[in-house]
Amino acid sequence: MHNSQDLQKVLKVRDAMMGGSEKRLKEQREAGKLTARERVNRLADAGSFVELFALLSRDGDGAGVVTGYATVGQRPVYLFAQDYAVHGGAMGKQQAEKILKLLSLALKTGAPVVALMDSAGVRIDEGAGALCAYGDIYRELARMSGVCPILAVVMGPCIGGAALISQLADLTVMVQKTGELMAFGPQVLAAANGAEVNAARLGGADTAAQSGACALTSATEDQALELVKQALGYLPSSNLEDSEIIDTDDMSRLLAPIDPSHVDALFAALSDGGSYMELYAAYEPCVRVALTRLGGRSAGLVSANGALTAGGLQKAARFVRLLDCFGLPIVSLVNTSGVEIPTVSGQSWLLKAQSQLLYAYAEATVPKLAVITGDAIGQAYVAMGAKGIADVTYAWPGAVISALTPEAAVAVLYADKVKADLALSAEEARAKYAGQYVDEVAGALRAATDGLVDDIIDPARTRALLISALEMLASKRDSNPPKKHGNLPM
Repeated sequence: MHNSQDLQKVLKVRDAMMGGSEKRLKEQREAGKLTARERVNRLADAGSFVELFALLSRDGDGAGVVTGYATVGQRPVYLFAQDYAVHGGAMGKQQAEKILKLLSLALKTGAPVVALMDSAGVRIDEGAGALCAYGDIYRELARMSGVCPILAVVMGPCIGGAALISQLADLTVMVQKTGELMAFGPQVLAAANGAEVNAARLGGADTAAQSGACALTSATEDQALELVKQALGYLPSSNLEDSEIIDTDDMSRLLAPIDPSHVDALFAALSDGGSYMELYAAYEPCVRVALTRLGGRSAGLVSANGALTAGGLQKAARFVRLLDCFGLPIVSLVNTSGVEIPTVSGQSWLLKAQSQLLYAYAEATVPKLAVITGDAIGQAYVAMGAKGIADVTYAWPGAVISALTPEAAVAVLYADKVKADLALSAEEARAKYAGQYVDEVAGALRAATDGLVDDIIDPARTRALLISALEMLASKRDSNPPKKHGNLPM
């Protein structure tokens, strides 16, 4: 039988810990930011959040983080939200202890983790112990990678060690104006380089998006939380589960004529209800990646369009590995003239990036479909659409598959004929022999007769055929040889 005075004492301690610093709360409000618990309650289904380790605090004023579980879209999710009102949300031993307990539960039960990040940094008063706390969290996040989806939302300062947590997540969302993501703060850079740097320019959402440090940005915190809900809707709860099938569109719907270079139109036409979630849109746009649904099934779209850069190749490789982690099929849409010719100093980076893309596609065991909508030149075809890697490869009638672009092939194979064809100008002769090269060597029909593609399809039937292939491959069972892990080219 409990004593009401004991309960009142507990409630008093809880209220004191939840209140936080009035100064910090004022700063939070003036910056237009929600509190940690407000953020959690807006993300979670109404009334579903259950706080864990709520009273863990050796100094009586909290650990600077709210941890617990809830349902989001009726699915169990673990949450931790750094509390700026308590020690500025700074990471210390107690905060790490709460986060580690939460991550351990998520790993055991197989549920996603959402990290709502807003921290002034590290508990300086704890010295090297605070750094060790970060190390413990990095270890646990690495163990969870590929087991449970991890989403990070940068809603305030996220600098140094905290920034690394966001990069260990599968997807990172940043809030415009208030989110800051950087390895070193402006003061540190100014001390080191003697030059003042604006914080927004150094680590604001636009900078992070353009450098690929975050997958999505939002104008407000509420919009960021909605993006988290949408992303979770495409992903399974763990690598042992399938994502939910939601049938909302005609599986046999035909496509209107589309220019293959119009990626937005192509993504919308293929996706159920025209709805998809593009990731890393501001980073290396020669490659576009998106989560979507095809015939009700979650899948990933990868579009290679134009000349591919090293950064674009790495962007595709990262996305392909995310899809493979959680059993989502990969649909590659290939319309590329090959890799961009780099400067001398960029050669090594390009080689590494090409090998990373090849490795990611080759290692992936999920269903892999490819549609060559235009040109598939060089290693782009090998990685994304080659019969040794893709399960099914289709080509549109005007597709070109070649080691070189037709123009480059003419310079190598037909140089003498171009010079000898005196009836035509040099430009007309090159165009003539480029057409001949496509017809005889590199065109879609030659590719089909050589077994490089499964079929040449009517573009209007692309969506229907992809959905049919996904249905056929739904029971695909493939695995890599037993090993600790492969040695990804880095």
